[in-house]
Formats: sequence, C-alpha cells, structure tokens
Amino acid sequence: MGPSLSKFLASVAGAALWVSLCAPVQAATVRAQGRAADLKALVDCRSVTDPGRRLSCYDKAVADLDRAEAGGDIVVVDRQQAQAVRRQAFGLNFSALSIFDRGVAREEAETLTAKVKTARQNPDGRWVIELEDGAVWRQIDGDDLGAAPRAGATVVISHGSVGSFFVRFDHGVSMRAHRDR
Repeated sequence: MGPSLSKFLASVAGAALWVSLCAPVQAATVRAQGRAADLKALVDCRSVTDPGRRLSCYDKAVADLDRAEAGGDIVVVDRQQAQAVRRQAFGLNFSALSIFDRGVAREEAETLTAKVKTARQNPDGRWVIELEDGAVWRQIDGDDLGAAPRAGATVVISHGSVGSFFVRFDHGVSMRAHRDR
C-alpha cells in the first residue's frame, strides 16, 4: 500500500470516528427538539377518519401517554412550571433546559427581574449579590457602583458577551457578573 492510499484510509477512518462520536449528540439534539413519541401518537389520532377507529386510537394513545407520565418517561409541565425552572436556572449553563423556552418571547428568556436579598463586597472589593430566590451573582468587572446595592432593590439581569451577564440595579448602575450558584 502506497503512502497516498494509507493517508486516504487514515482520513476516512478519522472522519468515520468523528461521525460516530458526533451522531449520538446530533440524534439527542433532534429528539429533544421534537415531540415525545407518545404525545405524537395521541395527536396523530386526529387524522383517523373513521369515528370508531379514531376513538380506539385516542383510548390507546391516552392510556400510553398516562402510563408514560406516571412512570416518569414523559414529564408534563405547564407554562408556569417552565417559567419557574427558567428563573431558577437563569445564568447557569444548562443548555439542555432550552426545552423550557418553547413559546417564550426571546426577551423573557434572556432577562430576569429579581429582588436583592443581600449584598456584600468580597476581599477584592467586588460585589456579591444574593437574590431572594437564592441565586448568587459575583461582580467580575472593577466598576464602582456608586451607591451600595441594598436588600429589596430590584435588579434586571441580562445576557452579556462570552458567558457574562449585566446586573442593572434600580438606581441605574450596572455591573458585569457571573452566576456562582
């Protein structure tokens, strides 16, 4: 076997390895974006034209969906529950939770309005803010906030660049921050 053939085979083997490693990730992404099979089966019953067969289809699909939900194979949440999850996870890197962003305005998914529970400066002089929901945000820039943040103050947190966020206080000053917990 010549050198060009061995390079070609090595390239093919490398590409095959890359595809085999990436395929499960892509398949999982596709599955997460679509509907659950049991829900799809229920919705598909609408297309059955014969009333008796449609009722039978619905009965079976509802029983399967109920069994899947009771067994934890499917989790059903309403908009209020999804909003609570989004609020609790805001600022943390849980891209898998993007399913809770369905039907949500972009602004609602990318900003959070909350109340300050406590505010203190760390030894570096940067602010550490705990919100009423328990989330802790740490200042990462060196900007002076002027007035000290206070308990009960309203903050609006929005996405910044490179994984950082802006925490804007009700007195108009903002800081760049990361979420610690």
